[in-house]
Amino acid sequence: MQRREFLKRGTLAGIGLGLSNSLWATESEFAQAKKLTILHTNDMHSRIEPFPNDGSRNANQGGMTKLATLINEVRNEEENILLLDSGDFFQGTPYFNVYGGELELKLMSQMGYDASTLGNHEFDNGLEGIAKQLEHAQFDILCSNYDFSDTILKNAFPAYKIFSKKGLKIGVFGLGIKLEGLVSAKNYGNTKFLDPVSVSNEMVKELKSKKCDLVICLSHLGYQSDLKLSDEVTGIDLILGGHSHTFLDQPVIKIDAHNHKTIINQVGTGALRLGKLDFEFSKNPQTSFASARNLHVY
Repeated sequence: MQRREFLKRGTLAGIGLGLSNSLWATESEFAQAKKLTILHTNDMHSRIEPFPNDGSRNANQGGMTKLATLINEVRNEEENILLLDSGDFFQGTPYFNVYGGELELKLMSQMGYDASTLGNHEFDNGLEGIAKQLEHAQFDILCSNYDFSDTILKNAFPAYKIFSKKGLKIGVFGLGIKLEGLVSAKNYGNTKFLDPVSVSNEMVKELKSKKCDLVICLSHLGYQSDLKLSDEVTGIDLILGGHSHTFLDQPVIKIDAHNHKTIINQVGTGALRLGKLDFEFSKNPQTSFASARNLHVY
């Protein structure tokens, strides 16, 4: 299969996802539609190079170097892109042990990441280890439910960011998992964990008040927690998950008690997959359409 055709088809058949009360826009509306492509990763765990070519299941697959090639190819196909990550880009190979996260952040910056959130393994070298590496991140690291006000990371991470893409306003916020019992207390110090549901409700209210066309949560809570979050918080359009290393064959659509549809996706670990979701917004912003493919990183 030609590489260009692979990018169009992915490793899965694309699935259509209606996001509004009207599943389909008219032909004339789609002729004027604004298209947005969202690419996303999670739990890359310092996998700079592909997995060893040792005959194992993932041999010679994944890794940030191959991921970069695939991202560049998608960029040649699509012009309106957001590239996002859901945390745990640190820890997992000797590259982290030697460079402390510098290489990971530099590579993500070169790939053109727009935003990420914090995973628990970002704390493996303590708050000082995070602070030391932040200068290498030429993208936003978002976190709305860690309170760093009594630490050296005070004001280091915005709760959310609004991206403008060809007249569309995309609101993105980040959620981290509870660190107590998961991370050594000395590594997170006086960081306070805030309830993700309460914080998410605040974020949705804030982003909707700013007229965002799409609200995205970068979640490092784990897949089951993402499902629960979609039930308990109305107004999140897309949850891009991490932490549980879940390889979803296709995104999950949840409809809450208020009839709001939330798309949930996660693409495993080790940069073995690249999530790709294509949204089209018609002239009527209440009508949108998405197709999704989780691309293998060969």
